[in-house]
Amino acid sequence: MIQAIGLTSETRKQLPPAVDDVSFEARAGRVTALLGAAGAGKTTALRLMLELQRGRGITYFRGRPLHRIAHPSREVGVLLGDVPGHPARTVRGHLRMLCAAAGVPARRADEVLEVVGLVSLRDERLGTLSRGMDRRLGLACALLGDPHTLVLDEPADGLSSREGRWLHGMLRAHAAQGGTVLLTTADPKEAARTADQVVTLEQGRLAADQDAADFSRTRLRPRVAVRTPHASRLAALLAKEARTTRRSVEVVREGGNRLSVYGSTCAAVGETAYRHGILVHQLADEIGDMGSAAAAGLSTEPRADEAPLTPVREAIAVREHGRAATSQVPVPMRHKGSATADDLPAPREASPAPDGKPTTHQAATGEPRQDDEVTEGYGPSSQAAPHPNAPQSATQPADSQATAPQPAASRPADSTTDRLPDLPPPISVRPAPSPLRPLRYELRRAAGVGTGFLTAGAVLVVSALTAVLLARVGHTPHHRLLVAWPRELPLPPAALGAGLLGAIAFGEEFRHPALAADRGTVPRRLGLLAAKLLVASATALVLAVLTVGCDIEVLYLVYGRELAEVPADWLSLSASWIGLLVGCAWAGVLAAGLFRSTTAGLAAVVAVPVLLVPLVQKVMEGPSVRTAAGFPLRLREVLLSQWPFGGERYLAAAARLIAQPVGGALTLSLAALLAAYLLTTARSRVR
Repeated sequence: MIQAIGLTSETRKQLPPAVDDVSFEARAGRVTALLGAAGAGKTTALRLMLELQRGRGITYFRGRPLHRIAHPSREVGVLLGDVPGHPARTVRGHLRMLCAAAGVPARRADEVLEVVGLVSLRDERLGTLSRGMDRRLGLACALLGDPHTLVLDEPADGLSSREGRWLHGMLRAHAAQGGTVLLTTADPKEAARTADQVVTLEQGRLAADQDAADFSRTRLRPRVAVRTPHASRLAALLAKEARTTRRSVEVVREGGNRLSVYGSTCAAVGETAYRHGILVHQLADEIGDMGSAAAAGLSTEPRADEAPLTPVREAIAVREHGRAATSQVPVPMRHKGSATADDLPAPREASPAPDGKPTTHQAATGEPRQDDEVTEGYGPSSQAAPHPNAPQSATQPADSQATAPQPAASRPADSTTDRLPDLPPPISVRPAPSPLRPLRYELRRAAGVGTGFLTAGAVLVVSALTAVLLARVGHTPHHRLLVAWPRELPLPPAALGAGLLGAIAFGEEFRHPALAADRGTVPRRLGLLAAKLLVASATALVLAVLTVGCDIEVLYLVYGRELAEVPADWLSLSASWIGLLVGCAWAGVLAAGLFRSTTAGLAAVVAVPVLLVPLVQKVMEGPSVRTAAGFPLRLREVLLSQWPFGGERYLAAAARLIAQPVGGALTLSLAALLAAYLLTTARSRVR
């Protein structure tokens, strides 16, 4: 159950807030639609509910605000816009990465892929998916944690009729098992057709909160749909009788042999046709544009004697509270193509309301879902799918004519024609919080795309070529030659590559925020930062070893054994080399996480030797600076005992490394970046 109380966005420049004091409830077991035209504040309301935007008000998800829920992804499944994933990542890899972040088994990715129908596309890249497949993937991401609540922003926007039917069937199935579904839409007919409750927003304010039946009766325009080969004659007769009897009747010619009669009834239209001997093929009451086929989610193909729909349909005025609103509620054109058994959702037994009868999951396992919430008086309802109306003639009795379709809230729950898609099985084992979850996520994120491997390969090639050129030119110290570090460059290629890989680790999170419910918002968690620093350290260590090994091998192949010899003080040089690469990688991670950009992370790495090293050298060369001579001896005196395995020697070596200009500048930069990151993290958590 969702309880939104007093949602109000921050005021804009000389403009009223996009959302102003909006309060409503979305109950469990029901599909709730947040309806409004473009700019009405639907998306802003969702962002306020999900705490993605600053403002006033509070939202409770089953009695708790989102920031008080330990595992939000297991309570609320969110779909806002397109799936924010890396275009080069595969569908299955993206879901497995999110499984690691949510702490659910990796097999969950295959389960949701099977449910949403993406098994055959699991190895496809995210950048190649169509709009419909992207929506299916977004729903799969929302269902990964087996959440009780689904919050979806325009889930059917841009989808075909068949994909929209499948999506609404999935949402209905989730509500039928006791879950809560909240979606936004700009189409009032879609809201009345798919939702149990409709909350209407107008200019950021709450305009109405109604059941679907009340909404259809009060805010949609009823009509009589007529199909006859004598459409022009019948339209003229109906208009003439309306003028004679002084009744407000509007007849709209939709093209071909179709008519829409507003302000009349099936009985009146049928009697007129019968008196004048006009053959009628179809005569049905409809609400708005929801005919019996549309309400069932079916699209009909025009007959041979039926011309396609013309733009005259767009001129139909949809009146709200007695006023025309043609510009705000466009009437969509009907899709061509006949509905077959393949177009319908997957077979599924109807799940009745929680009134003592078992739900689909209870019938299969004998146990209720772990996160089901039964709310008395608000059970789930099913989505009936009546058969399309057969052609009828005017000679049939008026009582036998088709009636208007029932809204979702008023359809019987025990209808045998209801077939709901299957949902992924509930997660039976929910592991306790583990510090390895961010680490598993980071490993799958880094290995899921080829950016890191390509960068490392480019670094090895550039470093080997630079070493060969330096050896040919000469005048380069041997220890610098082995790491391809000329004096003219501020950093060697390997250090720049390590900093770039570290910057990419956080830069990709902001460019393709897989962990965020909306683009540009990445959670600032210390566990995620620690995992990125650890993976960046391991990557820098591997890169340091591979770079030296490749340079030595290339120098041996080109110039012989003389230039490939290992220096005598290789241990201290190796420590300095590894420390330099790890420090650059950490600087890239922290700077990219602080400034939310890969470019800023790499710029922070380059700024260390360009700006900070000269500053540190100038400070250390001053006349008032004292040296740290005799540090190892004083350290041994302070510790009063010798460390095992000569630990004080390594500590003294680290101190000497930091005392160097590059080491000191890098240490100063890391300390400043870490302090700034922790400060911004603490400020973001203050509400």
